[in-house]
Amino acid sequence: MFSRDLQNRVASSLQRANVRINGARPWDIVVHDPRFYSALVSRASLGLGESYMDHWWDCADLSEFFCHLLHAHLDRRLSLNWTAGLAFLRARIANRQAKSQATENVHQHYDKGNALYQNMLGRWMLYSSANWEHASNLDQAGEAKLEFVCKKLHLRSGQRVLDIGCGWGGFAKYAAQRYGVHVVGITLSTEQVYLAREWCADLPVEIRLQDYRELHEKFDHIVSLGMFEHVGHKNYRQYMHIVHRCLNPDGLFLLNTIGANRTSYSLNPWTDKYIFPGAMLPSVAQIGAAVDGVFVMEELQNWPGFYDRTLMAWYQKFQSNWNKLREAYSDRFRRMWEYYLLSSAGAFRSKAIQDWHILLSCS
Repeated sequence: MFSRDLQNRVASSLQRANVRINGARPWDIVVHDPRFYSALVSRASLGLGESYMDHWWDCADLSEFFCHLLHAHLDRRLSLNWTAGLAFLRARIANRQAKSQATENVHQHYDKGNALYQNMLGRWMLYSSANWEHASNLDQAGEAKLEFVCKKLHLRSGQRVLDIGCGWGGFAKYAAQRYGVHVVGITLSTEQVYLAREWCADLPVEIRLQDYRELHEKFDHIVSLGMFEHVGHKNYRQYMHIVHRCLNPDGLFLLNTIGANRTSYSLNPWTDKYIFPGAMLPSVAQIGAAVDGVFVMEELQNWPGFYDRTLMAWYQKFQSNWNKLREAYSDRFRRMWEYYLLSSAGAFRSKAIQDWHILLSCS
């Protein structure tokens, strides 16, 4: 039953982030169904996301709504409930990214269909932040990111390079074509393997369906773009030891990961349930502890503004290509996916999360 008191409580909370209910500004929200209020109060971030998927509320500029919400740290107030508490304990105690669970975690996100990602990502199928420093469109920015990575690693023809979490083979294809290196790419996504092998068939590229914990060979350089978010805090140290074991003594390791401003052990319950099950964002402290005595940190760059712009470009492509996808995906999926993309853009815009490019060498 609708409660005016409940509405007032929600309105008061949102006002802390300068967000109004049924306001006229782009970041204000419009409530279509009063069940929204109880969903938000009882289920916090899970209720906020699910009620959006169910069309109980809308916002003209969802990315800016989340920028306001996160800049005011309202997410911390809304996360204090039993659902979030149990999720925290589960993530803190269990190893949700163990080898036995990792494939299923990856499958739920990356095997949703290659057509989805082909109609969202740019030419190079790069699923991490592009480099917009001198770019005017997504394809240019994606290529600039790949060039940035290749130059940081000082790639030379004939070298052997490992790509951990190779996605659809964008880096492998670019590095092999432009720099003449041999690339081994590993992923746990069957859909990615299928497309990457097809895409790189005429190049010195090997794409494997393989867990990083199965690696026992040497490489001149190693790269990982947007995969570390799936490793998990209980596995960070092991991950770094495996990379060190596989890296030639004079080689470089470029780690690109989204990062958190404070140590945590899981994503918010909505993102964990619908987008990235089992994923988490590392903090500087967690990465530091993982590389302590294993690697030398040569360089760290942060690109939150570039990731914001990248996500907005992905969203525009997803929206403009929706007619090609609508027969395979429901309208509820469309709202879920736009919520994911735009809430992520707002998170980077508010600097609630970061995008780190970390260059490491052997200790």
